[in-house]
This record gives sequence, structure tokens and C-alpha cells, in this order.
Amino acid sequence: MHKIFTTLFAALLSSQLLSQPYQPTWESLESRPIPQWYTDAKFGIFIHWGLYSVPAWATNSNADGFGSNYAEWYWERLNNKKLKIHKEFVEFHNKNYGPNFKYQDFVTQFKAELFDPEFWAQLIKNAGAKYVVLTSKHHDGFALWPSREAWNWNAYDVGPRRDLAGELTTAVKKAGLHMGFYYSLYEWYNPLYRQDVHKYVREHMLPQLKDLVTRYEPDVVWADGEWEHSDTVWQSREFLSWLYNESPVKNTVVTNDRWSSERKNGGFNTTEYGKGNASLTRAWEECRGIGESFGYNRNENLEQYQSSKSLIHMLIDIVARGGSLLLNIGPAADGTIPVIMQQRLKDMGDWLSINGEAIYGTTAWPSAPTLEDIYFTKKGRDLYVLVTKWKKQIILPQVKADKVELLGYEGNVRFSRKGNSLIITAPQLNPNNNPSPYAWAYKLSNVF
Repeated sequence: MHKIFTTLFAALLSSQLLSQPYQPTWESLESRPIPQWYTDAKFGIFIHWGLYSVPAWATNSNADGFGSNYAEWYWERLNNKKLKIHKEFVEFHNKNYGPNFKYQDFVTQFKAELFDPEFWAQLIKNAGAKYVVLTSKHHDGFALWPSREAWNWNAYDVGPRRDLAGELTTAVKKAGLHMGFYYSLYEWYNPLYRQDVHKYVREHMLPQLKDLVTRYEPDVVWADGEWEHSDTVWQSREFLSWLYNESPVKNTVVTNDRWSSERKNGGFNTTEYGKGNASLTRAWEECRGIGESFGYNRNENLEQYQSSKSLIHMLIDIVARGGSLLLNIGPAADGTIPVIMQQRLKDMGDWLSINGEAIYGTTAWPSAPTLEDIYFTKKGRDLYVLVTKWKKQIILPQVKADKVELLGYEGNVRFSRKGNSLIITAPQLNPNNNPSPYAWAYKLSNVF
């Protein structure tokens, strides 16, 4: 009788799984459309914040290759004797904290005493970003929410003794933005991970991930730390099947492509500091810091930071190629956001308040001509011409339009035709009528 019951239960479970829209195969999972909110958003803010924000230090060196100067890798750099930069980390650590001070001891200094989630949310909204991705847990395993799987190694049990992820989620959603979480699949020094990865995935990673999703209902689940194992070991397909079929965010959630050591399957493609796959046929997102680190690096100088102009030009270039920009800020351990980062975000927000129409909800123009310092986006029958260096005249081959205007400029813009080309004559700008010091966007209406 027991055998019959077990067989019937298994058959019923199998039937239920098969009836779900998305099966645990990449073919099925990748047939799910990217939700429209993400396709339209184009600009989000990444936040790396955790125990590594206390030392907030990395070398300004690429001696060990890509990512050598990432401050959020402090613990690993301190322990990895194979690295060329290891000695510098040890010297810095011993000088400032002493040789007996362990990475775990930083939790006593991670207080977040000045953390104001409403201020963060408003700053991000004013920057023109449409979504937020917070590092809920980096490779050190320290969680920013009261995670059962990270007992006494999370910001609620120790350190700030606050649900940092929950507080920011509430503020971000109240501000009308989409909230998301970065989550590291692996943990450097978790004994369970190092001894039995399958048990780690089964008893630690998957329950923790599901708790994060059900507790806060994020619109982005941004995986990382995938490189050591296959999607089979991580049980990525099974998790994504649950996420797309059963989770409370099954209709709105977006995921990235970091679910396997092969790094080729999932939602949108991720590039990092320009390294990765960008495409006109698949959604993609560039992630990077304003400086050269994700976690706050006190060792960076002004020359390591992108200017407001370069960040705006970067956003234009990425969106014109069909991508989105996830720009990182690295708060200090006390919860303040470095003023230089605030200033960069304000400038981007000021530019987007005038020119956002040429960014949000647009698509790339596959047949765009290659013109120096000129980029294109499309929306319906409107074409946007984004100029990163002011030009007195712009000649667009094979284009016709009913109307041409310069976003943020109240006067008329003269245009004419010569053969099959549209010729735009730039208006005379002065400090009183110039809509931007960084880049300009022409809107061509009813293009045919």
C-alpha cells in the first residue's frame, strides 16, 4: 500500500511540475520574456556594502589581473598567499588593525549608525535610476538581513543589529523604484561549502535564496560567484523554475546569467567593466563602479573616478547598443554615501531629467550609421540622435522626419533634405539656453 501511495504521489508531483509554464531546462527557462519594466528602465544603481566597507581598502594595482583592486575582496586578498598583492594587504592590515585582528572582527565596527534608507532611495531616484540592486550577501557570507542560514553572521544579529536589506527595500519601493538583490552563490570560508558543496546548496544556499525572495519580493535576483561549479551543482535550473513559476515575484522578477561556471545561461547577459557579452539580440547590462572598485576603496584618488561627463557618455553608448547600465556606489561602513558619488549621481539625474526621453523605453537602432560622437535610440516612430560632442551640422543618410527638436531647448531647430540625407543645423546655444554641458539629444518625429 505504501509503495502504491508513493508511486501515486510521485506521479502527481511530476504532473504538477510538467503543467508549470517553465520547466527546469535552459530552453524552457530562457523562453520566458524579460519583463517590460526592466527592458524600459535602462539605468539602475548597484550597491556594495558590508564588512569590507570597514577597511574599505584595496591596492590600486592590476598585478593579479582583472578585479585586483576590488575592495570587497579584502578577506580573500588577505588570505591568498599566491597573489602578488597579498603582501600589500597583509602590511596594510597589520599596520592598521594588528596581526591578531581577524576579518570577522570588523563586524564590531560595521555599525551603519548614519544609514538613512529614505535618503538613499531619494538620492537614487533623483539620479534618474529606475531600479536598485543591493548586495544582500557577498562572498564572505555576511548577510544584510536576519537570515536563519547565516545565524550570528548577519547584520540583524551582530554589528548594526538592523535589517538593512529590509529597511532599504521599504524605502526604495516607497520611492516608486524597483528593488533587487545581488546574491553570491558561494562563500569563501564557509566550512559546509568547503567540505560538502551539495549539502551546502541543499541546506544553506537554496533555503537562503528562497527566504530572500519570499521575504522582500525583489524584482531582480542578481547571482554571482558561480564560477566554481556547474548549474547542476548549484541547482540553478530548479531554483529558477521555482522563481518563475511559484515565487511571489514570478511575473515581475528579472535574473542575470551567472548561474553556472559556463556563464552562458539565464536572463540578461552581464558585462563587468566592459568585459562580457553585449548583443543587439539579447538583453544585457553593464555593471561597474564610479571608481575602479565596487566596495568603497579609500585608497582610490580622483583620477580613479569617472567624471560626470564620462558617465553620461557611457550611459548613452550602452543604451544605444541595446544595453542597460548598473552603476555601483560603495557606501562607507557608517552608512554614508561618499560625496563624490552623490555629486556624480546628481549630475546624471540632472541630465536625465531633460534627456531621459531619449533613454527610457527606447531600443537600439540596428541600421544606425556609424558617425563620430553620435549615437541613436528609437521609440516607436521617433528617432533620437544623441550627440556627445557639439556639432554645428549633422548629416543623417537615409533618414526622413516630419519634425526635429532639441530636448530641453525651447527654440526651433532647422533641418532640410539633400538627396536621401537629412541635415540638422544646430541652434545657437549660450549659457542661458544650453540644456546640457555634457551631451545633447535631438528628437526626430515620425521618422520614415
